[in-house]
Amino acid sequence: MLRNAAVRIAEGGVGPIRITKHDVVEILGAPRFESEVAMRVSVPGVATGLAWTPVGGDILFIEATRTPGSGRLILTGQLGDVMKESAQAALSIVKNRAVALGIDPNRFEKSDIHIHVPAGATPKDGPSAGVAMFMALVSLMTDRTIRSDTAMTGEISLRGLVLPVGGIKEKVVAAHSAGIKRVMLPARNRRDYDDIPETARKDMEFVWLERVEEAVANALEPKSAADKAATPQLVGAEA
Repeated sequence: MLRNAAVRIAEGGVGPIRITKHDVVEILGAPRFESEVAMRVSVPGVATGLAWTPVGGDILFIEATRTPGSGRLILTGQLGDVMKESAQAALSIVKNRAVALGIDPNRFEKSDIHIHVPAGATPKDGPSAGVAMFMALVSLMTDRTIRSDTAMTGEISLRGLVLPVGGIKEKVVAAHSAGIKRVMLPARNRRDYDDIPETARKDMEFVWLERVEEAVANALEPKSAADKAATPQLVGAEA
């Protein structure tokens, strides 16, 4: 854009040259790459996660769907071994807390669960998508969407603990750039808060997680009245 202004001046343009956002497409041309944020859809089974890459943070989407089957877990998206283990752990936690979450446990036995992470040509690995995988499964099985302004990161344990991860600064910066307004982070990563740029800290809401139940309470949208009426209510609680 500065070159464009310099050419206009060299060609005899006079006076100050002002470039606004409306001039960007005309000067630079149409965008070459579609933002990942445009892929977000407000349907049950989709969670927005945060990833670290060698060139900075990024957002990624965890998609889960359910089909009639025999209880298999299907994983696609070129996931590494650690990420596959996170998906299995997430499913085990959801099954263990099914009644407390209002999920009929029989749905797992009669369904195949498919978890996919788009951008299948890009290898993905690491434990930090555990919370997002857990939330995608909870969203799918409860038929409740996840807030579209919220992204998350964190490793999970089978006891439901949210464990610290690396790359918090880069992940939050990526979320801020993508227009995310809330991030859910492990409580044990509070020590990284001061490393986050002040602009992002001012613009965003931070939710600190110690357990997966806190992620459910802070991220799931409430069911509509029609959905509540159509869903059988389960009685009972997990010991």
